[in-house]
Amino acid sequence: MTFLSQRSAVEPFRAMDVMADAFKLQREGRSIIHLAVGEPGAPTPTVVREAATIALESGRIGYTEALGTPALRARISRYYREIHDLDIPAGRIVVTTGSSAAFNLAFLTLFDVGDRVGLPTPGYPAYRNILKALGLEVVEIPTTAATRWTMTPDMLADVQSEKPLKGLIVASPNNPNGTMVAPDDLQALVGACGDLGIRLIMDEIYHGLVYGFPTKSVLAFSDDVIVINSFSKYYCMTGWRIGWMVVPPDVTRTVECLAQNIALSVNALSQVAGVAAFDATAELEAVKAGYALNRDILLRRLPEIGLGKLHPADGAFYIYADVDHLTNDSMGFARRLLDEAGVAVAPGVDFDSRRGGTHIRLSFAGKNEDVAEGIGRIGSWLNKG
Repeated sequence: MTFLSQRSAVEPFRAMDVMADAFKLQREGRSIIHLAVGEPGAPTPTVVREAATIALESGRIGYTEALGTPALRARISRYYREIHDLDIPAGRIVVTTGSSAAFNLAFLTLFDVGDRVGLPTPGYPAYRNILKALGLEVVEIPTTAATRWTMTPDMLADVQSEKPLKGLIVASPNNPNGTMVAPDDLQALVGACGDLGIRLIMDEIYHGLVYGFPTKSVLAFSDDVIVINSFSKYYCMTGWRIGWMVVPPDVTRTVECLAQNIALSVNALSQVAGVAAFDATAELEAVKAGYALNRDILLRRLPEIGLGKLHPADGAFYIYADVDHLTNDSMGFARRLLDEAGVAVAPGVDFDSRRGGTHIRLSFAGKNEDVAEGIGRIGSWLNKG
């Protein structure tokens, strides 16, 4: 008889379940439009694949330093100078196996079992599930239209007055809605965290995918934060499993020791690819232009088919739509939409355990024709209902 730990009893990532069902139907011969999973439809940039090919042909692929290769850490440091006009020493940069490993390292570094960590909702479900698996108390903090679906210092102070938080996780652009925190508001939030003694972890993995909204890294306002980024989204490298984190100088060694023991090092081939990715800007900006067109299609067409209550889609490649006039069971709604119309969307219950039953997330990371076809199918399906 197998006995499972209580910490392993986390919620599933339902968008992945929808994706698996969609692939199953596709193998059976169904025509399926994939708007469920946040994965770029474009291939990894040419220069990245060429660099990886050369590395493979050169021979041995072995362990690297636990914090990442000096070449990649130096290139990421240069990225912060070029893009954000920030001097972030390579010594503060930690290369990780995707952003997922970075979150694990951050949580293990900053929090003890039983600590309370705040999560604005709607938000990425893996934060919540990883925290729970590590024995931490998750405090969901609902955002509203009144604050443009973003966290504010006043909201943080209210939560802190009830029972202190040890940490706060904020994403900008956010998943599932693409909504961003304006620079002045972000600076105010950093100040509030400092005043209240709350450790801030900032998710910036969708930086680069922003559509006209003012953007600053939180590192412009403080060195006492952990910032997490990834090559998965803007750089079209989900399967390479490569990301990074920027940590305060005084915790680098702690993170290094954890990384040494948990994973030894990050995939060496992916680190070579990561260095090359920064030279793929022209190709990546063309991909982003396709996302922008898809975004325009959805923002125009969704209200036309009766789905007009949308969160601000400032960045990333998502639209978060309120479907409360149609359902309070977003997972059931997503399953019916997949079965009956052949369109896969992500159920909002993934991203907000209280209010997500009345929302769905649509990813526009795929081809323009697929997004247009998908919205047409949804419109026809709704009209039949």
